[in-house]
Amino acid sequence: MKLATIRLDDQHTAAVRVDGDQLVEVGPPDVGAVLAAPGGLASAATAGGPRHPLAGADFAPLVPRPSKVVCVGLKYQNHIKEMGRDLPEHPTLFCKFADTLIGAGDDIRRPVETEQFDWEAELAVVIGQQVRRADEEQAIAAIAGFTVLNDITCRDWQFRTREWLQGKNWDSSTPVGPFLVTADETGPRPALDIRCEVDGRVMQSDNTGDLLFDPVHLVRYVSTMVRLNPGDIIATGTPGGVGHARRPAVFLKGGETVVTEIEGLGRLENRVVPEGA
Repeated sequence: MKLATIRLDDQHTAAVRVDGDQLVEVGPPDVGAVLAAPGGLASAATAGGPRHPLAGADFAPLVPRPSKVVCVGLKYQNHIKEMGRDLPEHPTLFCKFADTLIGAGDDIRRPVETEQFDWEAELAVVIGQQVRRADEEQAIAAIAGFTVLNDITCRDWQFRTREWLQGKNWDSSTPVGPFLVTADETGPRPALDIRCEVDGRVMQSDNTGDLLFDPVHLVRYVSTMVRLNPGDIIATGTPGGVGHARRPAVFLKGGETVVTEIEGLGRLENRVVPEGA
């Protein structure tokens, strides 16, 4: 099953189920609310509300207000090597705020304060039920499904200090969506082709099966530390090919179109525009 959150107008959104070339409203205002409701996924699979064409849909952030977005750095071996680091023993974690999230076709706002605006295509885990200190079975059960995310980063701010948060949390910079593809379709450890293009040039191309720490491991690890709630997102890290590691380095200046795609999960297509434009 595929679910999404679409904008109906400037004030209202709706959670929808993909049914061929149609989107069927399932009741709650967004996918986060679907997951938080008792029997949410089961109800969404059979609900029959108003229909909208899939073509031309205005996708909001898949989960507009997750209680947390946990991100993982240094996850693909080729990216770790291109960044000049050793393979980590444990996941490197940081967080994003909900204000960073945008929809699958929304503009990425490039801050005036950065000269090093970079892309990071990522597989994102969406949590479907509350879990703490999960074992293997509980972690698998807690995964509602997967989506696409691009962890756009201000590298010059990221590396001001040893902590990365200030490079990762710029307003309206992180597209996520368009769909939640449920884990019964992908399995809990999907091996899917992932790629990122900038103005038609392939910058990243890999497979999510190459993750150093797989989604189940990450749910177990993060839930040891903090409760995971329905609608929470874990961004699993990016493969090699980021602009910062290229020689010479390549960064987003504004005007580019960034396409982030994962096999079977969907496609983000976002134009980079100056903040305030």
